[in-house]
Amino acid sequence: MLQFCEWLEKNPWIVAIDSSVVISLILEILHYSGFFLLVGSTAIVDLRVMGLAARRRAPVDVAKQLFPWMWTGLCMAVFSGFFMFAADAVDFYLASCFRTKIVIVLLAVVFGVIVSSIVPYLDRVSSLPLWSKIVAFVSLVLWIGSILASLEVPARCGVG
Repeated sequence: MLQFCEWLEKNPWIVAIDSSVVISLILEILHYSGFFLLVGSTAIVDLRVMGLAARRRAPVDVAKQLFPWMWTGLCMAVFSGFFMFAADAVDFYLASCFRTKIVIVLLAVVFGVIVSSIVPYLDRVSSLPLWSKIVAFVSLVLWIGSILASLEVPARCGVG
C-alpha cells in the first residue's frame, strides 16, 4: 500500500491538481460542503428516528426528502477527499490518526446505511422500537466522532 501511496503522490495529474491553488481550494470547499450535507442530513434523520425532531412527519417522509442530499454529500466528500489525500498520500497513510478517522467514517457510513434500510420498516409500526433509536443514536455519535477525528488529523498528526 505504501508503494501505491508513493506512486499516487508522484502521479502527474495529482501533482498538477496539488500545484493549483484554485483547484486545491475548490476541493477543500467541496469536501467540507459535502461533509456538511452528509452529516447534517444524516443527523436530522437520526434525530427523527430517535423521536427528537420532526415529530409530526413520518420517518420515511423525512428520510425520502434527505437521503438524496446524504448521498450527494457522501459522493462530494469521497471524491474531493481522495484528491486531497492523494497529494500527501504517504504522510496520510502513515498517520495513525488519519487511519482512525477513516475507520470512524466507514463505521458511520455503515450505520447510516443501516438507518436508511430500517426507516421504511418504521413506517409500519405504531411506535418507534428502542433498537431503532439505539441504531440512530450510534449513527449520530459516529458522525460526530468523524468530525472530531477529522479535526484531530492536522492537529495531532500534522498532516493535511
